[in-house]
Amino acid sequence: MIAKVYLKRGKEESLLRRHLWIFSGAIARIENDENLLEGDIVDVYTNDKQFIARGHYQIGSITVRILTFQQEEINQDWWTLRIRQAYQVRQAQGLVDSKITTCYRLVHGEGDMLSGLVVDIYGTTAVVQCHSVGMYHSRKQIATAISKVYGSKIESVYDKSSRTLPFKAGIDTCDGYLTAQHNHVGYVLENGLKFEVNWEEGQKTGFFIDQRVNRELVRRYSKGRRVLNTFCYTGGFSVYAADGGATEVVSVDSSERAVELASRNMKLNFGEQIPHKAIAMDTFDFLKEMDDSFDLVILDPPAFAKHHKVVHEALKAYKRLNAKAMQKIKSGGILFTFSCSQAVNKEQFRMAVFSAAAIAGRRVRILHQLTQPEDHAINIYHPESEYLKGLVLYIE
Repeated sequence: MIAKVYLKRGKEESLLRRHLWIFSGAIARIENDENLLEGDIVDVYTNDKQFIARGHYQIGSITVRILTFQQEEINQDWWTLRIRQAYQVRQAQGLVDSKITTCYRLVHGEGDMLSGLVVDIYGTTAVVQCHSVGMYHSRKQIATAISKVYGSKIESVYDKSSRTLPFKAGIDTCDGYLTAQHNHVGYVLENGLKFEVNWEEGQKTGFFIDQRVNRELVRRYSKGRRVLNTFCYTGGFSVYAADGGATEVVSVDSSERAVELASRNMKLNFGEQIPHKAIAMDTFDFLKEMDDSFDLVILDPPAFAKHHKVVHEALKAYKRLNAKAMQKIKSGGILFTFSCSQAVNKEQFRMAVFSAAAIAGRRVRILHQLTQPEDHAINIYHPESEYLKGLVLYIE
């Protein structure tokens, strides 16, 4: 029997606006919960016993992740329909069967009405990441749905959820292939450029797909400029800068493996002759020591704030990072600066960058305001699905 979650009076308002999370403080009581386990399907009712939604139960501040606002069975047909709907959106965006881009996001959590699920496509491999126990329990159905929708276009589905499931879930997970095993290293195309992707060992699902459109903008601004790419990871921005005609590209990351991968991706596209330096060093330390010869700088740090409790400290870090870059960048330089912290909103990030400009004492113009690409869909009812924020600045 499905457990019934009853909300406190008035707490159904966000669900009536199609928001996909129910917080623990909104719940009055749960019935039929004797055998309720994290990840189980539950039905949600208003205080006066009107059905309102169905979703995955979880332990924590977000108690229910909504899957549907109808009393429908969550079975294999349901999963296949949802994956097909996500596929059709990417097809409309021109990403499916593209000759110049073979990696993209198929499912972006709440943006595709599948809260707690991410699926990225790398050529003939789909990489699944579950951020909730409910999605993890459904991973085989999800893999089957992907195979049904894509047919022979997808040769393998890889589950990489061991690091994304809630810490307190207590599930002993092991990443692995849900369908036929495939080579764990692949080469993908993004806007015609080649990148090595290791979905088994790399960060996230193997590549930061969410910067595709913004990397293209870096290519446009790089001609004749000396470019610094900090927190470089795979060297995505570095490759685009070089392709755009940069006089030199310097890639910096604290990880030795990251700068090695960035160097391999540069050689994969341009051979041995490209003017590129890869430096394994903390970005804050590098910025302290660097000279003023860079006239295009990219700041794309990891999330400084993964939850709201640390937003204040994160904003101080963004301010310090941007101030140092603004102080050192060449006059007439271009600064690309980003935040991927979901807990930091656009206004907070912009204020941190404004404060950095004041500290640096430079005249600064905003040339572009950036966000995530179209395959990282933003659910209009769920603003939290918009997480990537960026500014392109002209520094006098």
